[in-house]
Amino acid sequence: MLDDFAAEYRRYRLIGDRALAQLPDDDALNRIPAPDGNSAAMIVRHLSGNLASRFTDFLTSDGEKPWRDRESEFETRTYTRAEVDALWAAGWSAVEGALASLADDATLLGGTVTIRRQPLTVHAALCRSLAHVAYHVGQLVLLARMHAAAPWQWISIPKGTSDAYNAAPYLERAPRTS
Repeated sequence: MLDDFAAEYRRYRLIGDRALAQLPDDDALNRIPAPDGNSAAMIVRHLSGNLASRFTDFLTSDGEKPWRDRESEFETRTYTRAEVDALWAAGWSAVEGALASLADDATLLGGTVTIRRQPLTVHAALCRSLAHVAYHVGQLVLLARMHAAAPWQWISIPKGTSDAYNAAPYLERAPRTS
């Protein structure tokens, strides 16, 4: 079952990679589309902070680390492409490293972890985290689509191509590493 979680995380990372690649410059990465909204760079900063906090010492410490400053993740500031790329990589490195170190057995998935002092099964924590990732990657796709400089390169199934996709339904999946 851990392989399934790891594959879904890889799939969302790939979707995010493809969306971020279509943001043409630092201005687009930092553009806030509405009052009290978030830029793509802010979302990456938040997701990176969340993943690093949740997956550092995943089984042995509270998922909300004392060193995480969640509020600063949403401060309005300008990020460079290099900073966004480094944040993105750091967050994903934390989750991928943690998942790679776990044994795929039912005992582990039924074990308990804590997030903000609340106990959750490992399975529930992974489901919750994956939903959080999907939510924010969807936001990144929307922002990238709004600000893409060139014609949008579809990340999943382009309009009018469902039949072709159904013939090869793995186009948006990240390759398995195991």
